[in-house]
Amino acid sequence: MRENVSDPASPFPFPIRTECPPGACVCERDRVMADPQADHRPLALTRQQEQKLVERIERIESYADLQHVQALIQKNLGARLRVEPGPNEVRTVRGIIVVLEEKPGLCKKARQAVPSAVRRRLHERPDIAWALLDAHDLFGGQAG
Repeated sequence: MRENVSDPASPFPFPIRTECPPGACVCERDRVMADPQADHRPLALTRQQEQKLVERIERIESYADLQHVQALIQKNLGARLRVEPGPNEVRTVRGIIVVLEEKPGLCKKARQAVPSAVRRRLHERPDIAWALLDAHDLFGGQAG
């Protein structure tokens, strides 16, 4: 399968993600493509762009850099990447909630690959996880 790079029938001025096999995804791609008022940004996340995003996430060096990537995802895809401490005690990276929120047109594979890449990076760089916890007031600001 190839990305829709130069398909003259495409109503979009950018390449769009190829359609997933029937039943494999619930992204509502066809509905988004048919609605001229819909947010079409998620369709621009082709498999190649998804891989670039995952590679960028794997290069995150600080909590500020993570926030920058979150802002870029929000701006370019219209989807929010939530990275926050879970409701229970956080003992490992698994206690941190990492979710790329659902957005019509955003493939299920991307919604799985992006959080997985963030978790891997947090595991590799625990200082980023600690900064995240500190930003949510779990380390500092407690009266003793």
